[in-house]
Amino acid sequence: MFKRVSHSIALLACLTAIGAPALADEPRYNQVSLRAEVSREVPHDRMQVTLYSESQHSDPARLAEGTTQTLNQAMQRARLAKGVTTRQGNRSSYPVYDDKGQKIVGWRERAELHLESADFAMLAGLVAELLQTLKMADMQFSVSETLGRQTEDALLKEAVAAFRARAKLATEALGGREYRLVSLSLDGGGFQPLHSPRMKTAMFDAAAVPEIEAGSRPISLTASGVIEVVQP
Repeated sequence: MFKRVSHSIALLACLTAIGAPALADEPRYNQVSLRAEVSREVPHDRMQVTLYSESQHSDPARLAEGTTQTLNQAMQRARLAKGVTTRQGNRSSYPVYDDKGQKIVGWRERAELHLESADFAMLAGLVAELLQTLKMADMQFSVSETLGRQTEDALLKEAVAAFRARAKLATEALGGREYRLVSLSLDGGGFQPLHSPRMKTAMFDAAAVPEIEAGSRPISLTASGVIEVVQP
């Protein structure tokens, strides 16, 4: 019984060794790594403005009450504007000391209000109105996630076509008859709704609402992969 089992094990090992080369991956030759990138300039379609209230008072309770009232009034007015997203930002208070830095002579508080909209003209008019009681910290523009995704989807076909064009050129340069696609990856970098640089907006100090120039930003998509050139 023992000899029969041993012989069976030896036969199995022999069959495994014979079959191993057939299971191994066949070697690949004339492989070329390629990369193609396409880009499109996309206009900013979102406008963000940060307003704030900042004041000082000897009584911290009265200071907080006044800040809350000013901010609430501004938020109530902003909520009446169609298509404007409104949210409160940072709020902080800190003591104010005398010239010697030893005694507290008052308190200073700052509270922010963030506004965002796709209607630039309407938001600019609202901001000009709210600046009667608030101040402006900055204004910036961005590409919305929806527009960014749509642009990347549109660029996908262009990126693949650009990759195929390069693959054809590489095949011809190597004297190949055709090529086989070994691998291909598409990378848009993971779209993030990037903002334009923050702008100080002294232009809103004027009585007239300024004309808004939102600008644009590039969105790109990269196709990278490996081809195998087939020789004649």
